[in-house]
Amino acid sequence: MTFSTPLAFLLLLPLGVIAWRLYRKGHHGGVLFSGVSRLPRVTAGWRAYAAAFAPPLFLVGALLLVIAAARPRSVLSKERKSINAIAIGMVVDVSESMKALDLAPVERRKTRLDVVKEMFRQFVEKRPDDLISLVTFGGYASTRSPLTADHEALLHGLQGVEIPPREGDGQELLTAIGDGLATGVARLTDAEPKTRILILLSDGESNTGIISPDQAADAAAKMGMRVYTIGVGSHNPQTPFPVIDDFGRERIFYANTTFDETQLKSIAEKTGGRYFAVGDSAGLKASLEEIDSLEKTKIDRQVFHHYDEHFVPFLLWGGGLVILALCLNIHFIRRML
Repeated sequence: MTFSTPLAFLLLLPLGVIAWRLYRKGHHGGVLFSGVSRLPRVTAGWRAYAAAFAPPLFLVGALLLVIAAARPRSVLSKERKSINAIAIGMVVDVSESMKALDLAPVERRKTRLDVVKEMFRQFVEKRPDDLISLVTFGGYASTRSPLTADHEALLHGLQGVEIPPREGDGQELLTAIGDGLATGVARLTDAEPKTRILILLSDGESNTGIISPDQAADAAAKMGMRVYTIGVGSHNPQTPFPVIDDFGRERIFYANTTFDETQLKSIAEKTGGRYFAVGDSAGLKASLEEIDSLEKTKIDRQVFHHYDEHFVPFLLWGGGLVILALCLNIHFIRRML
């Protein structure tokens, strides 16, 4: 048992003064009278009992409130542990082509991005000790989560990843693969584990951005980071996409989609990684098995303390006793104490 705010016990000093004054007054109160034996015997009334009972009630209640103010609690966990971990940067394409419905049955209305988010969630849940970051890119790159061991926060950020709305009709779909990869490299630069990898997932061709995919791949190679590239899509010339017609109804139309496999393979080759073609979840499963065989780094991690708070019963009982004591005095004795 520990106390969060032990300085609250200083309140016992004024409480001790109050107790001394209460009982000092009681010991010195009285009238000298001779021949007490000749006085008629009078049984003490309920008001006298209330007067005698109220002060100890008040003092006990005040003591309980002081304990509640000190916040008693018990430690549930406190430890350091050594773990084997790697640093993983997830770099995910969120361009409009990720709306395609070819990774799951069309009737389920799951887009490529929906399937990717589900697979990555399962991937994160299986790696509780690894440090993971999340970067998304379309026309520009954005860091959704820095490198972190807090996977709950990471998954919350992953859940909020959406495809940004397209501006204007007929505009070319923008995919900044180089910017996305370069941002992912930056997130892993100062990582503690020696083994640092990136998983780059895209279904398009790089056609915009400040940094080219080759430049980003060279930077990753110089930093000793492997890049595992995943090309998403079925290469079906009739790829289904959801659209909203003029009446607000969702329809399915079909379009020819492709992605630059040559570029993705080149990025993986330059960095010592591998390329995976994903038409379903089997491709990602193969990449995860490859990642599991990587060398891991042993690091020390501080496990944060978790406490079970116990102040509530002291607060409730203490407040109740103080209120009861004051009510007895005010209602029956016509004074506070």
